[in-house]
Amino acid sequence: MEQLNRTTVKSFILLGLSTIPHLQAIYFLLFFIIYIITLSGNVLLIVVVRLSSHLHTPMYFFLTNLSFIDICFSSTIVPKLLVNTLSQDKSISFIGCASQMYFSLALGATECITLAMMAYDRYVAICNPLRYQIIMNKKLCVCLAAFSWIVSFLNAVIHAAFTFQLPYCKSHHVSHFFCEMPPLFKLSCQDTFFNEVAVYISGGIIALCSFLLTIVSYIRSTNGRYKAFSTCASHLTVVSLYYGTIMFMYLRPRNSYSPDRDRAIAILYTVVTPMLNPIIYSIRNKDVKGTIKQKFSRIVNE
Repeated sequence: MEQLNRTTVKSFILLGLSTIPHLQAIYFLLFFIIYIITLSGNVLLIVVVRLSSHLHTPMYFFLTNLSFIDICFSSTIVPKLLVNTLSQDKSISFIGCASQMYFSLALGATECITLAMMAYDRYVAICNPLRYQIIMNKKLCVCLAAFSWIVSFLNAVIHAAFTFQLPYCKSHHVSHFFCEMPPLFKLSCQDTFFNEVAVYISGGIIALCSFLLTIVSYIRSTNGRYKAFSTCASHLTVVSLYYGTIMFMYLRPRNSYSPDRDRAIAILYTVVTPMLNPIIYSIRNKDVKGTIKQKFSRIVNE
């Protein structure tokens, strides 16, 4: 590998998913379809909730917030992935790489916290139905949403600053399809132990605590336990997929890095989950399905 130092690295090369032409074409088509479904599903969910006054409740407030996060999260990664899949030039500028990592970290953490808030909302609705409107008032919902965005973006600033102050003198070829911390750490000729400890700490606080809060919210009440798990199965499906892959990626021993496996894991939480969220919540939600049918029938009849 050519020897580089921090002052001469002006760009990175994203090696992507494959160098085989026919596989590249398949990947492009697959991820393009997934991206279109992601945008369409999440935009539709936001529009339906906005246009239906009876859906203006805390649950749908957090759900539309989640959809907006998924649109931004997917758009941070997938368009560049699509371009690099078919392009000969797979480079990304130093600033572009830093920006992509920053926004993916920030939005990923925001989704973690939002999922936990949605679980708490369902816990209050199931176990304290008479006080639900008082507890989950509009002011609290807005404050919780703002908290998730502010904390996540501040956390991302710290990690982006630490990561891109490292000297990248081993190579500028990133064995991944987007700029993420673990593969970037591998390119540094400096010991990244401090950076990895920082990842463990923030990952433990944000991802692990959000996951535990989600689980506790469902099982806190013995009487409401069965009802919580049966009525919120869709939320648990999303939580299991998203938290499981995130924690595997960021809360694991430093010597367990595997490029092929990690690319596959990253696809699940950066590409697949944002597509599944609106599908799962729409299919499992009678109110959303009913509203979509009602709006569609009204348009057809007109």
